[in-house]
Amino acid sequence: MRHLNRFISLEAKVLKGDDPTAIHDMRVASRRMQQVLDLIFPAPLPREVRRLRRKLRRCRRALGEVRNCDVLLDLAERRLAKRRSSHREAWAAVHQHLQERRSESFSRATRKLSRLNLAVFYMRTKSILDRLAAQAGQEQIAQPVARSSGAVVEPFPVRLAQALSQVWSQFEKQVAASHSDPSATSVHAARIGAKRLRYVLEVVNHFGISGSAESRSWLRRIQQHLGDWHDMEVLEEMIIEMMARPQFLRDHLRLALDIGKLVLRNRATKTGFRDKYFQMTLSPPSHQELKGWMESLLAPSDLAKV
Repeated sequence: MRHLNRFISLEAKVLKGDDPTAIHDMRVASRRMQQVLDLIFPAPLPREVRRLRRKLRRCRRALGEVRNCDVLLDLAERRLAKRRSSHREAWAAVHQHLQERRSESFSRATRKLSRLNLAVFYMRTKSILDRLAAQAGQEQIAQPVARSSGAVVEPFPVRLAQALSQVWSQFEKQVAASHSDPSATSVHAARIGAKRLRYVLEVVNHFGISGSAESRSWLRRIQQHLGDWHDMEVLEEMIIEMMARPQFLRDHLRLALDIGKLVLRNRATKTGFRDKYFQMTLSPPSHQELKGWMESLLAPSDLAKV
């Protein structure tokens, strides 16, 4: 309920359109809410929960480009605020393009959000959680529960351990894949894997499991490097899109050449962020400590104590 209330409380701030923090916070709240639903309900998810989950995902995706534009507009504004900023004219052109993209993407996002009808989403989710709370009061949630369908639901600690094991295994595979193939696709997959692992660890940390706070902190640093890398990746895509417009090239050829230099500088910065991520995931102390802690935590006798 705390995650649900947090998520729905941000809708009004988001719709005003002038609060980048609210847009970011609503996307984060949707991820946390989705993760909690996945942990509460064992697979296969009930149909009504799948519908709610899809709404969370659609909301997050609707705001994705707006969030990208907000981050990059802040970057461009910081470049322009420097008195001795080089390529000022190029950054001004990029800033204008980002503002136009932001306006267009926000209009699309508000239309999509209106179709989602988040007020109904809130009431349906609250109803499901209220029913779940009533059931929990009647059942021994530390023991397997037999449903009317004949399925046996494992106790929550077991399901939490299973979820953590799954996202950890996936994260390890994605990190290894990004090392062998440092393409944008592989690195981005590792970024998403780090997010999913961190959100499960937030639930683990809620129960006061020793070492979970330190593990979350390490993943937060990983996400920071990969987030900075992703920002540079999106910036490059948007700049190239702007330069690729025939009318822009025809009317501003000299400026386009200067903007092309921004792309080259951006690539060097992007590589630096990616390399920091590689250093952290190849570094013996931190990564191996996390791996050892995870293996110890996932031992059959540990999480069951939750």
